[in-house]
Amino acid sequence: MKHRTLGQAHTPVAALGLGCMGMSEFYGASDDTQSLHTLQRALELGINFWDTADTYGFGHNESLLGRFIAQSGPALRQQLVVATKFGIVRQEGQYERRIDNTPAYIRSACEASLRRLQVDTIDLYYCHRRNPEVPMEEMVGAMAELVQAGKVRQIGLSEVSAGSLRKASAVHPIAAVQSEYSLWAREPEQEMLQTCAELGTSFVAYSPLGRAFLTGTLDTTALASNDFRKILPRINGDAEAANRLLVEALGRFAEVRGATNAQIALAWLLHKHPHVIPIPGTRRITYLEQNAAATDITLSAADVAELDQMFAPDKVAGARYPDAGMVGIE
Repeated sequence: MKHRTLGQAHTPVAALGLGCMGMSEFYGASDDTQSLHTLQRALELGINFWDTADTYGFGHNESLLGRFIAQSGPALRQQLVVATKFGIVRQEGQYERRIDNTPAYIRSACEASLRRLQVDTIDLYYCHRRNPEVPMEEMVGAMAELVQAGKVRQIGLSEVSAGSLRKASAVHPIAAVQSEYSLWAREPEQEMLQTCAELGTSFVAYSPLGRAFLTGTLDTTALASNDFRKILPRINGDAEAANRLLVEALGRFAEVRGATNAQIALAWLLHKHPHVIPIPGTRRITYLEQNAAATDITLSAADVAELDQMFAPDKVAGARYPDAGMVGIE
């Protein structure tokens, strides 16, 4: 597995990370045994950058990773770079949320995450969503105190504006910004990617496969009742029909090059910017192995330009999230 570096500390991480959210929530039923096997295979492939959050499965996702870390021993812990997040507060059975960035909440959320993960230190601790009612200096100051206390190694922000990143960086170095970035979610290209490069901040791309829609294998009519993709505007109604045409064009591009849609979508991200680290999520070893192979795919400048044009933002239909999901996104 090829490597990239994380933040100003230049922490080496796999060029592709692993998004663990779907092992606990949002994508229908999951199986802990299957997920634990997938985590083991990820390590064997060299995928050592794992992403979770306290809100995923209401703590279940962190606890799942904690089980794996505890049973695997201290040598494995040294290999892993574990990222988790605070800030989204939800009630079980509800998608709606409120955002809490207060210092007291940050401290208590960190302690809870440390317990569930069964670690002494969180490698990368993100503010999951911003609440503008809490001054940036106050929130980042509280996160910096966690670094000083040895509970967190580096800090990050998720779904913030370039202006917020600059303001936060004036308080404490920001190792990473995590936001949605993929062929059909290009907003970071407007300003954020350049700002990250200037500040030495890594950009972690979540949902790089468009929540599986870009793979061309997603049957939206067969989604489980508790799969949150059933409410996503981009893959429902007329928007889905329009976007399906883009995915079909991607499939033809990939077939000519002997690759899958997913591999091309990930290779495109890796070729766009050296400070971007995609974190595709999966529960299945088969998809994990296919995704890992994307790091060996070479795209020419012409290939990248063709994909850029194929998925030009004005060709993509529908919003990324329903209104409730946009809370805290700058």
